[in-house]
Amino acid sequence: MARVLTTVFALTALCAPALAHPHVWVAAREEVLFDAQGRVEAVRHIWTFDEMYSAFAVQGLGKDGKPPTREEMAPLAKINVESLAAFQYFTAVKTGPTYQEFGEPKDYSLEADANKIVTLRFTLPLKTPISAHKPVTVMVYDPTYFVSIELEKKDPVILKSAPSGCSMTTIKPDPLSASDQSKMTESYLSGLAPGQDFGVKLAPRTLVACP
Repeated sequence: MARVLTTVFALTALCAPALAHPHVWVAAREEVLFDAQGRVEAVRHIWTFDEMYSAFAVQGLGKDGKPPTREEMAPLAKINVESLAAFQYFTAVKTGPTYQEFGEPKDYSLEADANKIVTLRFTLPLKTPISAHKPVTVMVYDPTYFVSIELEKKDPVILKSAPSGCSMTTIKPDPLSASDQSKMTESYLSGLAPGQDFGVKLAPRTLVACP
């Protein structure tokens, strides 16, 4: 199938060239994973897609009107996760000004619920686990704002196996400047991206710190 031959986001762009940015909406839940030494070792993504994209993703899959199985969607999950490498997996992990590098994603899957709403799950390991004695910043966003990624309202970020005393704070982005508001308006009218690095301006930051 064509959608299994390319990234989900690029293919959606081809299907809706005249639409304003963003084209795809994601409700995200993130898990920051710690190793046995108390270091941040990975981010576990749980991304639920909007109804329009979900309907596109499951088209032709499933039997007798039922949602497709996880096994049926496995090839698409693999292609999508591998394709996200070109975009740094829409993920940034920083210690101070230093961006951390990622290893190969693992434990990925696509699932459709009873209403055929699609959720992508994958674990993104750091190449080198890092201490959280100094604050670690985690951000999830599409730089071009083709995909709008918003954190879930309830339990948007969870610390897994964190040492005692670790804490986290999620900080909302600053309001857009008048110039950026103008770029956003122009993007709605033209259907073009508001800027290569526009998404970061709309992304919340989660700060993780351990004693």
